[in-house]
Amino acid sequence: MSSLFGTDGVRGVANRELTPELAYALGRYGAYVLLKGSKARRPRVLVGRDTRISGQMLEAALTAGLTSMGADVLLVGVLPTPGVAYLTRAWQADAGAMISASHNPIEDNGIKFFSRDGVKLPDEVEQEIDELIGQAAPDGRLFIGSDDGLPRPVGKDVGRIAVRTDALDTYVEFLKGTIDTDLAGLKVVVDCGHGAAYQVSPRVLRELGAEVISLYDEPDGTNINVNCGSTYPEAVAAAVRKHGAHLGIAHDGDADRVIAVDEQGRIVDGDHIMVICGLYLLEQGMLAKNRIAVTVYSNLGVRAALQAAGGDVVVTANGDRYVLEAMQQQGLNLGGEQSGHVIFLDHNTTGDGVLTSLQLLKVLRKKGQPLSVLADQLQKYPQLLRNVKVANKEAWEENAKIKEAISLAEEQLGDQGRIFVRASGTEPLIRVMAEGPDYGLVEKVVTEVAEAIAAELGV
Repeated sequence: MSSLFGTDGVRGVANRELTPELAYALGRYGAYVLLKGSKARRPRVLVGRDTRISGQMLEAALTAGLTSMGADVLLVGVLPTPGVAYLTRAWQADAGAMISASHNPIEDNGIKFFSRDGVKLPDEVEQEIDELIGQAAPDGRLFIGSDDGLPRPVGKDVGRIAVRTDALDTYVEFLKGTIDTDLAGLKVVVDCGHGAAYQVSPRVLRELGAEVISLYDEPDGTNINVNCGSTYPEAVAAAVRKHGAHLGIAHDGDADRVIAVDEQGRIVDGDHIMVICGLYLLEQGMLAKNRIAVTVYSNLGVRAALQAAGGDVVVTANGDRYVLEAMQQQGLNLGGEQSGHVIFLDHNTTGDGVLTSLQLLKVLRKKGQPLSVLADQLQKYPQLLRNVKVANKEAWEENAKIKEAISLAEEQLGDQGRIFVRASGTEPLIRVMAEGPDYGLVEKVVTEVAEAIAAELGV
């Protein structure tokens, strides 16, 4: 079997690629790998999901796999991914699991695991789970019999399932405690994306005193991310202008990211948010090591803004897990991605869209300035990202014509710009991003590389 895990867990079309059989295997072998060091006689695994229709099907299968290994399961229902990470740690579970495909279309779903510390698994742990599943299905067909060599508890030692109804309240109280100001007088539009934030985000903001206009908060299992949410910020931008709000925020399906819009309806992405919050923390003497962690996709203007104020950035590989690793290794407390995954490590161990919104609103309140003014602290270099759909994203780096196109692009951009090409970890796409002082040149080189990829590998 090829590797199951991408940059954010296991994803695929639910019931076709991410089947109940695979979910069961992930539960069974995931439990074996994650819990073999546990000293608890009955280890506990906390399981949450987003609102998509396939979530309950996969939850049942994953839970069966976990309990077959003797693990007790705490079901928390619909909850943001960062809520699962937080509660895994706060309730001292031995591991956590989230069933979600984040911003992906309705037909997709995914499963990701957290350690007992609420941290996404490192590559080597995912690889161990992957190898066990590969041994159980060497021909790619999964049928887990009773002879897979792993323990099979019986009788009273089979895992039990408990439904926790206090998860939402506990997470809400945690979020409210991450800022030291109320939000009275602020009018905020919230686009919940018909996803996991549909209860949490509006409630937290209202309980802190904000006037909230809540949109796309009626999930029916099939409408998650459909023309709404953080990948479609035009919806919240229009609502901000219509209602004269101070700002708008838009979440993705599992609410681990947020994209904001200012009072004029202009998009304020993760780079803006990191600069706004980073400069505020730097000013207050609270930015650890005076640096933030960003990925290779963050705009070059982020570094310029931090350096002008006496700070700096650390650049990591793409993916919030790599941002977190750099933050932990270097003792940083702020980092994230342009897409809106922002990690405030003083509060949570993963990107948290609702928490990030609160930190942004706190700066608005403390500085007494509109979001448009704060966002202008970041002067972006022209940047263009294009996704090329491909039939096969394997071994693209060895393709001679694609390599030639990338080399030519690098020559044209010179020292003032950059081009970055990589395969998506979750979709059949190759992403082409370029950045530089001249938008015309940036567009030219991205088009040339994308056309080369499409000609060689396109569908």
